[in-house]
Amino acid sequence: MSDHFKVKMQSINDYKNRPKADNPVKIQDLTLRDGHESLFASRGRTEDMIPIAEMMDEVGFWGVEVWGGATFDTMHRFLNEDPWQRLRTLKRYFKKTPFSMLLRGQNVVGYRNYGDDVALAFVEKAAENGIDIFRTFDALNDFRNFETVVAAIKDCGKHFQGCICYSLTEPRMGGDVYNLDYYLDKAKDLEKMQADSICIKDMAGLMAPYDAFELIKALKENTDIPIHLHSHFTSGMAPMTHLKAVEAGVDVIDTCMSSYAYRTSHPAVEPLVMSLIGTSRDTGFDMKKLAEINVVLEKEVLPKYKHLLDDSKVSIIDINALLHQIPGGMLSNLVNQLREMDALDRMDEVFAELPRVRRDLGQIPLVTPTSQIVGTQTVNNVLFDDGDEDYKMITAQVKDLCYGLYGKTAVPISSKLQKKALKGYERGTKPITCRPGEVVEPELEKARNELKGLTSDLEDILLYTLYPVTGKKFLMYKYEKETPPDSLRPRTLEDVKKADEILAKAKAGTLVEKSSKDAPAKGKHTRTFNVFIEDEYFEVSVDEPGGQPIITYAQPPVAPAAPAIPSQALAAPRVAVSPALRPAPPSPAPKQSTPSHKPATAPSSKPAAAAEGTPLTAPMPGMIVSYAKEVGDSVAKGDSVVILEAMKMENSLPAPANGTIKAINYKSGDSVSKNDVLCIIG
Repeated sequence: MSDHFKVKMQSINDYKNRPKADNPVKIQDLTLRDGHESLFASRGRTEDMIPIAEMMDEVGFWGVEVWGGATFDTMHRFLNEDPWQRLRTLKRYFKKTPFSMLLRGQNVVGYRNYGDDVALAFVEKAAENGIDIFRTFDALNDFRNFETVVAAIKDCGKHFQGCICYSLTEPRMGGDVYNLDYYLDKAKDLEKMQADSICIKDMAGLMAPYDAFELIKALKENTDIPIHLHSHFTSGMAPMTHLKAVEAGVDVIDTCMSSYAYRTSHPAVEPLVMSLIGTSRDTGFDMKKLAEINVVLEKEVLPKYKHLLDDSKVSIIDINALLHQIPGGMLSNLVNQLREMDALDRMDEVFAELPRVRRDLGQIPLVTPTSQIVGTQTVNNVLFDDGDEDYKMITAQVKDLCYGLYGKTAVPISSKLQKKALKGYERGTKPITCRPGEVVEPELEKARNELKGLTSDLEDILLYTLYPVTGKKFLMYKYEKETPPDSLRPRTLEDVKKADEILAKAKAGTLVEKSSKDAPAKGKHTRTFNVFIEDEYFEVSVDEPGGQPIITYAQPPVAPAAPAIPSQALAAPRVAVSPALRPAPPSPAPKQSTPSHKPATAPSSKPAAAAEGTPLTAPMPGMIVSYAKEVGDSVAKGDSVVILEAMKMENSLPAPANGTIKAINYKSGDSVSKNDVLCIIG
């Protein structure tokens, strides 16, 4: 054993007094951002971060990631929380540890490139509210998309961490695209941009241990900038990758508290701390403090979120990630989307199609937002393409990518796909080659005017600019113009207790208590009926006390052509009952859309219009972004009528026939289910 591994073993309580290492590995904690984003879709609430905030501040982390990524979206959409307020709140508890955020360059924290005015204002407000380290990445590794935000970060005197998104086209690093030279060239570009540190962002856990050693060693030999490694646990390789990176001289490593680690999250901090004790890279962390934090998380916080965790998997690793290279968050989105479309059995087709879509789109790395762009387009291809046409339903974001609004891809986009995507594209059919921000118009002033009478606060205006539909809905809640639905309220430990009690009763067979009264004898007029619910059959006896029941049957009227059908009716199981039991048909029920997942807004309560004509139905669950037409407008077959957001990507739905818009059944912000009638053309 080498000298630097020889230590005088002490009790665990004395480890905090051990000598300081010569070159300790620095640790950034991701529990409060990427940890809960990876495990339960960013649903962690600020109130559940406060109990451990001061404790975490005492550990000695290089930084804590608390913001950015999907949290900005999720907070206002699903939690009814103001993202800006989270920063201010947590900053009151963290007195020593720097705050880090994940910034998507010109994408900011959204899913497209925004105007320079938006990017500048966002960085300034983030810095003002407490962000110290701006981890900045671009999904295409096109660093021209850094130019605007980096200038703002530097002007604010904050730490600019430039990211290189780690991607592969082969099982291991190499080949003709993502090889060692590729990453070294990108590091040199970041050095020219005066990056304060460089992060290798391995978002899908693809980095093999020996590739990590080669890459980190080469980076350390070719630059003096500190190197930071971010690797998800998804494939199971990350802990080994971390150790090899430590051997190669990596400066900072990302981990999570063990309660929030593993699966699609990150390696836990505690095993790494123990592994390095007594070495020249010893973190110096106090294991007792880490253990105390986990007690709070496990007893007071995590029970509130266990309903969001996927307990169906036996293994905590996904070796298929090494084959399809899909990050965990993207994979869960694909699964949910296919499940809601009753097409989960086609996942293998999605896996088979995804490499082709990625190749056609320029072998782009799979990281937000390009992971959603590739994933959604792949699902569209599998579900809607036929033998006569490929790429039958192209998302708005694929069109933007083909135009160049996201930047330059690693290899050229398929010319055939590019031509089809840009046919009729509003900005033109010739792709741009300049920095995308140069062609995106300023946006803040327009947003400010649209919010007049509601708010003039710049933070609100930025939120609305990034998320016009859900952002506006949140601001209506914030300023008490609308009442938020119960689905947005926090889940409490009392709620968890009640749910557990119900589950326990169900398992014990006591959920429905039997009547204490003795069952009466069957009368002579008891009648037996067969009831069929989908594939199940039941025999039901009906007895009317006091005599034979009088049963009437009304012939249902002829339904109008193409009525707007309530989504509940579409989703309801088919029940076949003897005609003698059929009640007279009810009057038409008001339309209510069933959300495709936990709704950010209350379902629409607008009555369905019973107009005659051709219905335009939702091909998938999603959220209405906008209608391009109004009632009374003329449309030609193929004209864009509705913009539907699914998996955070926008789909333009064309008119199925020539005619006039007779009825519109939803409004912007409404959630819809597959086959809901969005409008009627007559």
